[in-house]
Amino acid sequence: MQAMLFPIELNVRMVIIVVVGVFLAAFMDGIAGGGGIISVPAYFLAGLPAHLALGTNKLSSCIGTSVSLLRFIRNGFIDWKLGLPSIGLALFGSYLGTRLQLALDERYLKWLLLAVLPVVAFVVLRHRTLPEEKGDIAPGRQFAIVMAASFLIGGYDGFYGPGAGTFLLLVFCRLAGMDLRTASGNVKLVNLSSNLASLFTSLVNGKVFIALGLIGAVSSVLGHYIGSGLAIKDGSKIVRPVILVVLALLAIKVGSELFV
Repeated sequence: MQAMLFPIELNVRMVIIVVVGVFLAAFMDGIAGGGGIISVPAYFLAGLPAHLALGTNKLSSCIGTSVSLLRFIRNGFIDWKLGLPSIGLALFGSYLGTRLQLALDERYLKWLLLAVLPVVAFVVLRHRTLPEEKGDIAPGRQFAIVMAASFLIGGYDGFYGPGAGTFLLLVFCRLAGMDLRTASGNVKLVNLSSNLASLFTSLVNGKVFIALGLIGAVSSVLGHYIGSGLAIKDGSKIVRPVILVVLALLAIKVGSELFV
């Protein structure tokens, strides 16, 4: 148990980076989604190896996402006919994705990080408008799209994660004809399911820094609460510069480790 709580030495620098990074990530999630492009790099910048960083991020993400999900449930913004079956597919997809991630050498994961994060950042930060009203789509087609997205993007979430919520929101709104509020609630439901499956798989394989993840979870809850509770016009003006700085620092750190 001690090895799972503290697989590596915990220090003040590590805690500061995670507390600040995870708070900003959760705050971003509350405004526009896509917080993983900050929280995952934060754990890397704190000095965690690739598998440990990804697993620990799931611990803080699970707790923070639960706060947002409860708010959507309380306000009735969940389509349970689509949500309940999507839970199982997200769990299974995420389990498979996490197993694949754990089978990869950490050096390959770092190369993947450098390649994928800029693409995810572009998609998340790109200006977009999503429908406020339900679209005209056959129930069977809508069901098939939501289930396929829950499995495939749930698999990506288990394997890596950043941007998964944004990808789900785009599919649910653009392709499955869901209104923005209901789509957002169902995204949180799928996200929490895939996070839990990935967290469990990482825990079983000893790839979670429990103590640091719980510290990050406090920041995650606070960030989600403030971000989802504030009606901030052009909140992305705050988030965008932070993402760019974090990604630049991460690229320097990971690049130096790969090429030195």
